[in-house]
Amino acid sequence: MTGTPDARTSPVQSVDRAVTVLEVLAELGEGGVTEIAQRLEVHKSTAFRLVTALEARGLVEQVGDRGKYRLGMAVVRLAGAVTDQLDVTRRSRAACEELAATTGETVNIALADGDAALNVDQVRGASSVVTHNWIGERTPLHATSSGKVLMAFCAPVRAAGTAGRLRRYTDATTTRRRDLEEQLDKIAVDGFATTTEELEVGLNAVAAPVRGADGEVLAALSVSGPSYRLTADRLCEITPAVVAAADRASAALGWRA
Repeated sequence: MTGTPDARTSPVQSVDRAVTVLEVLAELGEGGVTEIAQRLEVHKSTAFRLVTALEARGLVEQVGDRGKYRLGMAVVRLAGAVTDQLDVTRRSRAACEELAATTGETVNIALADGDAALNVDQVRGASSVVTHNWIGERTPLHATSSGKVLMAFCAPVRAAGTAGRLRRYTDATTTRRRDLEEQLDKIAVDGFATTTEELEVGLNAVAAPVRGADGEVLAALSVSGPSYRLTADRLCEITPAVVAAADRASAALGWRA
Protein backbone atom coordinates (compact mmCIF):
# COMPACT_ATOMS: atom_id res chain seq x y z
CA MET A 1 0.00 0.00 0.00
CA THR A 2 1.28 3.44 -0.84
CA GLY A 3 2.29 5.70 2.02
CA THR A 4 0.79 8.93 0.66
CA PRO A 5 -2.51 9.84 -0.95
CA ASP A 6 -2.67 9.55 -4.72
CA ALA A 7 -1.78 12.92 -6.21
CA ARG A 8 -3.43 12.27 -9.55
CA THR A 9 -5.88 9.53 -10.39
CA SER A 10 -7.41 9.12 -13.83
CA PRO A 11 -11.20 8.90 -14.11
CA VAL A 12 -10.88 5.37 -15.45
CA GLN A 13 -8.74 4.32 -12.50
CA SER A 14 -11.22 5.88 -10.09
CA VAL A 15 -14.08 3.96 -11.69
CA ASP A 16 -12.06 0.75 -11.53
CA ARG A 17 -11.30 1.31 -7.86
CA ALA A 18 -14.92 2.15 -7.06
CA VAL A 19 -16.06 -1.09 -8.69
CA THR A 20 -13.40 -2.95 -6.72
CA VAL A 21 -14.77 -1.45 -3.49
CA LEU A 22 -18.19 -2.89 -4.35
CA GLU A 23 -16.64 -6.27 -5.12
CA VAL A 24 -14.71 -6.26 -1.84
CA LEU A 25 -17.84 -5.47 0.17
CA ALA A 26 -19.79 -8.10 -1.73
CA GLU A 27 -17.13 -10.63 -0.74
CA LEU A 28 -16.69 -9.52 2.89
CA GLY A 29 -20.26 -8.57 3.70
CA GLU A 30 -18.98 -5.48 5.50
CA GLY A 31 -15.63 -3.76 5.96
CA GLY A 32 -13.93 -0.66 7.28
CA VAL A 33 -11.96 1.96 5.37
CA THR A 34 -8.64 0.52 6.53
CA GLU A 35 -9.57 -2.94 5.31
CA ILE A 36 -10.82 -1.61 1.98
CA ALA A 37 -7.63 0.46 1.52
CA GLN A 38 -5.51 -2.62 2.12
CA ARG A 39 -7.45 -4.65 -0.43
CA LEU A 40 -7.15 -1.85 -3.01
CA GLU A 41 -3.53 -1.12 -2.07
CA VAL A 42 -4.24 2.58 -1.77
CA HIS A 43 -3.97 5.18 1.00
CA LYS A 44 -6.82 5.33 3.52
CA SER A 45 -7.78 8.83 2.34
CA THR A 46 -8.27 7.50 -1.19
CA ALA A 47 -10.39 4.62 0.06
CA PHE A 48 -12.44 7.02 2.17
CA ARG A 49 -13.13 9.28 -0.83
CA LEU A 50 -14.27 6.30 -2.88
CA VAL A 51 -16.54 4.99 -0.14
CA THR A 52 -17.99 8.46 0.48
CA ALA A 53 -18.81 8.89 -3.21
CA LEU A 54 -20.46 5.48 -3.34
CA GLU A 55 -22.38 6.20 -0.15
CA ALA A 56 -23.74 9.43 -1.64
CA ARG A 57 -25.29 7.38 -4.47
CA GLY A 58 -26.71 4.74 -2.14
CA LEU A 59 -24.39 2.04 -3.45
CA VAL A 60 -22.70 1.76 -0.03
CA GLU A 61 -24.12 2.38 3.44
CA GLN A 62 -22.67 2.53 6.95
CA VAL A 63 -23.38 -0.24 9.43
CA GLY A 64 -24.56 1.66 12.50
CA ASP A 65 -21.79 3.65 14.16
CA ARG A 66 -19.12 0.95 13.96
CA GLY A 67 -17.18 2.52 11.14
CA LYS A 68 -18.09 -0.37 8.84
CA TYR A 69 -19.64 -0.25 5.39
CA ARG A 70 -21.75 -2.67 3.37
CA LEU A 71 -23.48 -2.66 0.00
CA GLY A 72 -26.44 -0.28 -0.16
CA MET A 73 -29.96 -0.70 -1.49
CA ALA A 74 -29.06 1.01 -4.77
CA VAL A 75 -27.07 -2.11 -5.66
CA VAL A 76 -30.21 -4.20 -5.14
CA ARG A 77 -32.17 -1.92 -7.47
CA LEU A 78 -29.48 -2.15 -10.14
CA ALA A 79 -29.27 -5.92 -9.79
CA GLY A 80 -33.03 -6.14 -10.02
CA ALA A 81 -33.03 -4.14 -13.23
CA VAL A 82 -30.52 -6.54 -14.77
CA THR A 83 -32.47 -9.57 -13.58
CA ASP A 84 -35.69 -8.20 -15.04
CA GLN A 85 -34.03 -7.97 -18.45
CA LEU A 86 -33.14 -11.64 -18.49
CA ASP A 87 -35.69 -13.43 -20.63
CA VAL A 88 -35.07 -16.71 -18.90
CA THR A 89 -35.89 -15.15 -15.53
CA ARG A 90 -39.07 -13.41 -16.64
CA ARG A 91 -40.43 -16.27 -18.66
CA SER A 92 -39.66 -18.97 -16.10
CA ARG A 93 -41.13 -17.06 -13.17
CA ALA A 94 -44.60 -18.62 -13.39
CA ALA A 95 -43.15 -22.15 -13.48
CA CYS A 96 -40.92 -21.35 -10.49
CA GLU A 97 -43.80 -19.95 -8.45
CA GLU A 98 -45.98 -22.96 -9.22
CA LEU A 99 -43.18 -25.37 -8.30
CA ALA A 100 -42.45 -23.53 -5.04
CA ALA A 101 -46.13 -23.72 -4.14
CA THR A 102 -46.24 -27.44 -5.00
CA THR A 103 -43.08 -28.49 -3.17
CA GLY A 104 -43.02 -25.88 -0.42
CA GLU A 105 -39.29 -25.47 -0.98
CA THR A 106 -36.97 -22.82 -2.44
CA VAL A 107 -36.77 -22.69 -6.23
CA ASN A 108 -33.82 -21.06 -8.01
CA ILE A 109 -32.82 -20.23 -11.56
CA ALA A 110 -29.09 -20.33 -12.29
CA LEU A 111 -27.02 -19.42 -15.36
CA ALA A 112 -23.47 -20.43 -16.23
CA ASP A 113 -20.95 -17.74 -15.32
CA GLY A 114 -17.45 -18.86 -16.19
CA ASP A 115 -16.51 -21.63 -13.79
CA ALA A 116 -19.55 -21.09 -11.57
CA ALA A 117 -23.34 -21.10 -11.56
CA LEU A 118 -24.85 -17.66 -11.04
CA ASN A 119 -28.20 -17.61 -9.23
CA VAL A 120 -30.42 -14.98 -10.86
CA ASP A 121 -33.87 -15.64 -9.43
CA GLN A 122 -35.42 -17.27 -6.38
CA VAL A 123 -38.89 -18.14 -5.14
CA ARG A 124 -39.42 -19.39 -1.61
CA GLY A 125 -42.02 -22.03 -0.82
CA ALA A 126 -44.27 -22.15 2.22
CA SER A 127 -42.06 -24.69 4.02
CA SER A 128 -38.91 -22.63 3.59
CA VAL A 129 -37.71 -21.13 6.86
CA VAL A 130 -34.24 -20.29 5.57
CA THR A 131 -33.66 -16.58 5.04
CA HIS A 132 -30.61 -17.05 2.82
CA ASN A 133 -30.95 -15.16 -0.44
CA TRP A 134 -29.08 -16.92 -3.24
CA ILE A 135 -29.72 -14.24 -5.87
CA GLY A 136 -26.43 -12.89 -7.19
CA GLU A 137 -24.35 -15.65 -5.62
CA ARG A 138 -21.90 -17.71 -7.66
CA THR A 139 -21.79 -21.34 -6.61
CA PRO A 140 -19.35 -24.05 -7.73
CA LEU A 141 -20.44 -26.02 -10.75
CA HIS A 142 -19.23 -29.39 -9.48
CA ALA A 143 -20.89 -29.17 -6.04
CA THR A 144 -24.41 -28.05 -6.96
CA SER A 145 -27.31 -29.64 -8.82
CA SER A 146 -27.68 -26.53 -11.02
CA GLY A 147 -23.99 -26.51 -11.83
CA LYS A 148 -23.98 -30.17 -12.76
CA VAL A 149 -26.98 -29.68 -15.05
CA LEU A 150 -25.26 -26.77 -16.78
CA MET A 151 -22.08 -28.82 -17.24
CA ALA A 152 -23.90 -31.94 -18.42
CA PHE A 153 -25.75 -30.14 -21.22
CA CYS A 154 -23.18 -27.55 -22.32
CA ALA A 155 -19.69 -28.57 -23.43
CA PRO A 156 -17.99 -25.18 -22.78
CA VAL A 157 -19.43 -25.07 -19.25
CA ARG A 158 -18.31 -28.65 -18.69
CA ALA A 159 -14.81 -27.75 -19.79
CA ALA A 160 -14.74 -24.73 -17.45
CA GLY A 161 -16.07 -26.72 -14.53
CA THR A 162 -13.57 -29.54 -14.85
CA ALA A 163 -10.50 -27.50 -15.82
CA GLY A 164 -8.96 -26.94 -12.40
CA ARG A 165 -8.82 -28.64 -9.02
CA LEU A 166 -12.22 -29.69 -7.75
CA ARG A 167 -12.50 -28.09 -4.33
CA ARG A 168 -13.93 -30.12 -1.47
CA TYR A 169 -16.73 -28.33 0.40
CA THR A 170 -18.00 -31.28 2.44
CA ASP A 171 -17.19 -34.97 2.76
CA ALA A 172 -19.80 -35.60 0.07
CA THR A 173 -18.29 -33.26 -2.56
CA THR A 174 -17.16 -34.98 -5.74
CA THR A 175 -13.47 -34.16 -6.13
CA ARG A 176 -12.28 -36.85 -8.57
CA ARG A 177 -12.63 -35.68 -12.16
CA ARG A 178 -13.40 -39.16 -13.45
CA ASP A 179 -16.26 -39.54 -10.97
CA LEU A 180 -17.63 -36.15 -11.95
CA GLU A 181 -17.46 -36.95 -15.66
CA GLU A 182 -19.40 -40.17 -15.04
CA GLN A 183 -22.03 -38.24 -13.10
CA LEU A 184 -22.38 -35.69 -15.89
CA ASP A 185 -22.83 -38.40 -18.52
CA LYS A 186 -25.62 -39.92 -16.44
CA ILE A 187 -27.26 -36.53 -15.88
CA ALA A 188 -27.30 -35.91 -19.63
CA VAL A 189 -29.23 -39.16 -20.05
CA ASP A 190 -31.53 -38.80 -17.04
CA GLY A 191 -32.36 -35.15 -17.65
CA PHE A 192 -31.84 -33.99 -14.06
CA ALA A 193 -29.22 -33.80 -11.30
CA THR A 194 -29.39 -34.24 -7.55
CA THR A 195 -26.89 -33.29 -4.86
CA THR A 196 -26.95 -34.36 -1.23
CA GLU A 197 -24.89 -32.19 1.10
CA GLU A 198 -22.17 -31.58 -1.51
CA LEU A 199 -22.01 -27.80 -1.10
CA GLU A 200 -23.20 -27.48 2.49
CA VAL A 201 -23.87 -30.06 5.18
CA GLY A 202 -27.63 -30.26 5.58
CA LEU A 203 -28.49 -28.89 2.11
CA ASN A 204 -29.93 -31.09 -0.67
CA ALA A 205 -31.15 -30.15 -4.12
CA VAL A 206 -32.43 -31.34 -7.49
CA ALA A 207 -32.22 -29.45 -10.79
CA ALA A 208 -33.30 -29.77 -14.42
CA PRO A 209 -32.33 -27.90 -17.61
CA VAL A 210 -34.19 -24.91 -19.06
CA ARG A 211 -33.86 -24.67 -22.85
CA GLY A 212 -34.20 -21.84 -25.33
CA ALA A 213 -36.15 -21.93 -28.57
CA ASP A 214 -33.22 -23.59 -30.34
CA GLY A 215 -33.00 -26.38 -27.76
CA GLU A 216 -29.79 -25.11 -26.19
CA VAL A 217 -29.71 -25.23 -22.40
CA LEU A 218 -29.76 -21.67 -21.07
CA ALA A 219 -30.24 -22.23 -17.37
CA ALA A 220 -30.92 -24.69 -14.60
CA LEU A 221 -34.06 -24.71 -12.47
CA SER A 222 -33.57 -26.19 -9.01
CA VAL A 223 -35.37 -26.99 -5.78
CA SER A 224 -33.26 -26.95 -2.63
CA GLY A 225 -33.95 -27.42 1.04
CA PRO A 226 -32.73 -28.90 4.31
CA SER A 227 -31.73 -32.55 4.21
CA TYR A 228 -34.07 -33.47 7.07
CA ARG A 229 -36.98 -32.45 4.83
CA LEU A 230 -35.54 -33.06 1.35
CA THR A 231 -34.48 -36.62 2.06
CA ALA A 232 -33.31 -38.95 -0.70
CA ASP A 233 -36.84 -40.33 -1.00
CA ARG A 234 -38.34 -36.84 -1.10
CA LEU A 235 -35.85 -35.79 -3.81
CA CYS A 236 -36.97 -38.74 -5.93
CA GLU A 237 -40.59 -37.85 -5.26
CA ILE A 238 -40.32 -34.22 -6.44
CA THR A 239 -37.92 -34.79 -9.34
CA PRO A 240 -40.72 -35.29 -11.92
CA ALA A 241 -42.26 -31.98 -10.80
CA VAL A 242 -38.89 -30.20 -11.15
CA VAL A 243 -38.38 -31.60 -14.65
CA ALA A 244 -41.93 -30.64 -15.61
CA ALA A 245 -41.44 -27.10 -14.30
CA ALA A 246 -38.18 -26.76 -16.25
CA ASP A 247 -40.00 -27.96 -19.37
CA ARG A 248 -42.75 -25.36 -18.82
CA ALA A 249 -40.11 -22.66 -18.46
CA SER A 250 -38.48 -23.93 -21.67
CA ALA A 251 -41.81 -23.83 -23.48
CA ALA A 252 -42.28 -20.23 -22.35
CA LEU A 253 -38.93 -19.51 -24.00
CA GLY A 254 -40.13 -21.05 -27.26
CA TRP A 255 -38.76 -24.58 -26.96
CA ARG A 256 -40.82 -27.40 -28.39
CA ALA A 257 -39.84 -30.97 -27.55
